Amino acid sequence: MTKKLLQINSRSSIPPEELREEYEGAATPISAVAGLEWKIFALNEETAEAAGIYLFKDAESLQAYLEGPIMAAMKTKAAFTDVTVKVFDIAEEATLKTRGPV
Repeated sequence: MTKKLLQINSRSSIPPEELREEYEGAATPISAVAGLEWKIFALNEETAEAAGIYLFKDAESLQAYLEGPIMAAMKTKAAFTDVTVKVFDIAEEATLKTRGPV
């Protein structure tokens, strides 16, 4: 099994404090996703960009997340536009040398 990294970027049409509230509301259900090892919520207030970086234990878990209810709900929220989704393999040896949490 190869761990997978998921990167989701979007523009945010809501003020940063409201985006942080969205993040707080999403954190609990996301934490219960099968196969998710961790997620980082990110935002750039100056450019109104939001991001999520996720580490999944395998491709199947990642795919189930992309096809599941959390992503379906995100796609309906007007707060997120220009959503891009990218999937990466992990270069585990190099990442471990730089103390990456894999």
